[in-house]
Amino acid sequence: MSMAIAPISGLPVRRPAPIRGVLRLLFGADSAEAAPEAARPGRPGLRLLRGGRKPTEDRPTLTDLYHAHRLGLVRMAVLLVDQQDIAEDVVQEAFTALYQRHGEQLDDLDNALGYLRTSVVNGARSVLRRRKTAREYVPPHEADAPSAEDHAVLNDEHRRVLVALQELTSRQREVLVLRYWSDLSEAQIAETLGLSRGAVKSTASRALDALEKQLEKAR
Repeated sequence: MSMAIAPISGLPVRRPAPIRGVLRLLFGADSAEAAPEAARPGRPGLRLLRGGRKPTEDRPTLTDLYHAHRLGLVRMAVLLVDQQDIAEDVVQEAFTALYQRHGEQLDDLDNALGYLRTSVVNGARSVLRRRKTAREYVPPHEADAPSAEDHAVLNDEHRRVLVALQELTSRQREVLVLRYWSDLSEAQIAETLGLSRGAVKSTASRALDALEKQLEKAR
């Protein structure tokens, strides 16, 4: 990330990037936030179904979704539960529940990927509730120390953001992860979390403020 440097005559001082820029760099979200839904560039993989019933042949099957989106959903879940093995279980349970309810072809489901996201978020919430109950009786889980590979991939600023993210409330963390990792619009986040768009906007604002304060403490 950019760091402050001593001023040179005639040149401006470089300052730390705004928190939104840090999140976008960390999570890889697209920068075209204000672009219309249909015009926004998608992530690699199958086209995301955004409402409206499409012809059956345009719809991905459950297997298609699994191969195209499983890894992204696991990464999203890791940011919510902070443990990869548990995140993988949460995502697997979401796919299993989808298959049991709608089958392989998903003919009666308009937004299968949105359904999966909501299932993963709900699964992560259940994990965190169980973890909170367990911590009343056993010592809290301590995350493993970063490996050499982690240090090679993440710079100091990225690691500080990930640590600070865990200090937010569950709802604040969910909104930021869905916005800056999954690159969802306010309307899509509202649908995923069962909130109003106003609540999503205000939660995101408070979450960014809280995250910035956490990062200031860490400096």
